[in-house]
Amino acid sequence: MDTKEYFSSKSIKGRYQQVIAADTARALISFCEQEPEFAQAVEESGKTFQDCLDSVCKKVGSGISDFTVFSRAVKFYFSTAEVHFNMTIDLIGGNDRKDPPITMTQHASESLSVSLDELLDF
Repeated sequence: MDTKEYFSSKSIKGRYQQVIAADTARALISFCEQEPEFAQAVEESGKTFQDCLDSVCKKVGSGISDFTVFSRAVKFYFSTAEVHFNMTIDLIGGNDRKDPPITMTQHASESLSVSLDELLDF
């Protein structure tokens, strides 16, 4: 399956669906690359990306978080799957640099991490 073609957002219909299509496609393509079993579930689903977005957008109301969008999209194809979220902040910046920066003081950690799953439990 050509995931980029399958998750193309060129012909997506619906205002909400169009808004979330590109980011949802990127997330689902990444999940397919990470987990062959998920890619197989998408391929064998017999459903379109439009079907997925329509399902995700049910009961949106006045808005929906990216976390909910990605979780609903994954569950659309693989009902028992769970999405775990993790965000990292790099206080120094430049993730693409080859050498660490020369600093006068050392930080305990160059980055901070928080589990978004914990935040969603509030």
